[in-house]
Amino acid sequence: MNIGPFALPNRLFVAPMAGVTDRPFRQLCRRLGAGYAVSEMVTSKRELWNSLKTSRRADHSGEPGPVAVQIAGVDPAEMADAARYNIDRGAQIIDINMGCPAKKVCNVWAGSALMKNEPLALAIVEAVVAACAPRGVPVTLKMRTGWRADERNALALARAAEAAGIALLTIHGRTREQGYKGQAEHQTVAAVKAALTIPVVANGDIDNPGRALQVLQQTGADALMIGRAAQGRPWIFREITHYLATGEHLPPPATHEVRAWLVEHLHDHHALYGEFAGVRSARKHIGWAVRSLPGGEAFRAAMNTLESADAQVRAVQTFFDELAEQHPLLPLLPVAAANDDCTALSA
Repeated sequence: MNIGPFALPNRLFVAPMAGVTDRPFRQLCRRLGAGYAVSEMVTSKRELWNSLKTSRRADHSGEPGPVAVQIAGVDPAEMADAARYNIDRGAQIIDINMGCPAKKVCNVWAGSALMKNEPLALAIVEAVVAACAPRGVPVTLKMRTGWRADERNALALARAAEAAGIALLTIHGRTREQGYKGQAEHQTVAAVKAALTIPVVANGDIDNPGRALQVLQQTGADALMIGRAAQGRPWIFREITHYLATGEHLPPPATHEVRAWLVEHLHDHHALYGEFAGVRSARKHIGWAVRSLPGGEAFRAAMNTLESADAQVRAVQTFFDELAEQHPLLPLLPVAAANDDCTALSA
């Protein structure tokens, strides 16, 4: 599996999710089997680049390559500038966001709203490719099947994007109108894959190893992108890798392993955000990890009252230590969270 000059270790990708796929989470997923991870989307608005939130999203220190950054916006020149800005800060692959369905994004005609305006969408692709080509940086594109059920134009836009120089295309199998409701359909992905020569990636409702194999067989996709199912369950990547290679399911991870992964993630998270912001933003990750475990909801409620990083880490350690005494293997697997490959565009 290659993206431009970059050879990837496997064909399992972490979806860009605003407020989720920061550097600590991307690194955790890659340690647990993901072959590639795309950053949270970064705004193309120059006046917001120096904000604390954007500076954290542009932080790739210690991250294994290739470093991929998703950019979002509506102006071709601004998007080209955003690509150059992120390349200067370590991006090796630029991804264009035409898949986010969040109202905050679509109300300014960014994200999946661009699929309603094919000339503008193509102008953005052409501008970003032109900005990246002199630096040898591949450009990828993430989209949906269309704006709504009777306006599925992914195939037409995909063909135009390939002709404009896109190196890889990811399709979430829902329209903008669906948001994250209903079931993803992958017939559109299959049609796009059949028509294109560049790699095509399937995204949407890939939440277990059997489903991963089914989507690959249905679509012929070159890779799979996983979003919600990795929240609280980042080891899904190694589960899918094992199943695709052997046809056998891995047993649940040892409870002490999950404890170690989560504690390591918390330390990385606190280091990036600082104690005040880090403790609060880490709560969702902890909540996803424990909510389907025995006593998880009660622990989540108590954990949300803690204010210090040390107290948060100690509470997680104690919870999993007590759980391990009764359940050496993790007894239940968390269910997928409510948001997917993006939540909202912010600075």
